[in-house]
Amino acid sequence: MATQTNAALVTEPSAPLAYALMPVNPAIMQATNAFTDSSGMVFSRLPGGNYRDVTIGIGDIVTVTVYEAQAGGLFIPREAGVRPGNFVDIPRQQVDQSGNINIPYAGSIKVAGLTPRAVSNIVRERLKDRAIDPQAVVSVAEQRGNQISVLGEVNSPLRFPVDPGGIRLMGAIARAGGPKYPSYESTITIKREGRTYNESMSTVVHHPGEDVLLAPGDVVFLTRIPRVYMVFGATPSPGSIGGTNNRRFSFENDNMSLAEAVAKAGGLDATRADSKSIYVYRFEPKPLLQQIGVDVSQFPTKTVPAVYKFDMSKPDGWFQADTFRMRDHDVISVAESPSIEFIKLMNPLNAATTNADNISTVIVNSK
Repeated sequence: MATQTNAALVTEPSAPLAYALMPVNPAIMQATNAFTDSSGMVFSRLPGGNYRDVTIGIGDIVTVTVYEAQAGGLFIPREAGVRPGNFVDIPRQQVDQSGNINIPYAGSIKVAGLTPRAVSNIVRERLKDRAIDPQAVVSVAEQRGNQISVLGEVNSPLRFPVDPGGIRLMGAIARAGGPKYPSYESTITIKREGRTYNESMSTVVHHPGEDVLLAPGDVVFLTRIPRVYMVFGATPSPGSIGGTNNRRFSFENDNMSLAEAVAKAGGLDATRADSKSIYVYRFEPKPLLQQIGVDVSQFPTKTVPAVYKFDMSKPDGWFQADTFRMRDHDVISVAESPSIEFIKLMNPLNAATTNADNISTVIVNSK
């Protein structure tokens, strides 16, 4: 009351939040589990990443070899026996900040962003009127610009060049010594072309299409972000099963079920829980609920507050709970038995009756 009296502004109470309540059946179970399995898959849609995109980068060390068809040309002397072979090696060069290298008689050539084969063609075109049927071979001796970095919660962070045949995400993480923490606690971030993309490592492990080819310049960062869920209602009280904050629990595997989640929370309180009313709260996308048959026209947002109801007083309820896949930040609520509500209602009356009896006893004794 004091808070309301001293408030500078008191707003009108808002309308109750609309939600969808769904008693679980096989169709609902199949739809929501399928969405749980497929959610978060973004790496397969990343632009680029093909090893054919690997080009010469700024800072790379480049070698150039020029061949001529016969002696007496631009690079090969006419006198026989002066030097062996019909080629000349240009000294190794590092691609400068402008992306250029210099070739004698061909001048400055911009090579950054081009493949070695494309640079070979440019050198040949520049020399064809001066050398005798010239051919050029260009290769990257050391890749210093087109490298991939793997950082964060890995055992051996490192930076390495892209292999000629390309390298996939999991292969790059393996080069860095693998993750420090289990896959269900690890989130992978890929930074590419100024944008970042996030996905759980479990998703990459279970969906091979998410193990994408990395692109030159990619930064892969692993972060430990444990998935959690909360449990409220008629379960053992906080502290009774160990710990100081046991209303919030972390996942212990990739695909934790509702039955496992309730078990980790200590199970149902035998004296208080209503096994017919176990609820899971989460936000679901509209297309999923439409697939189930829920009318979502009254919900203006893209996601809908959804409540799944389980009846664990029947055997099939336990089987459903052991099949239902939990998601990060799900909320479980265990309703109290109706008899508990009746006891709560009767407690004030019992207290009043007891007080009245005590008062009557005191009055009688005082006489």
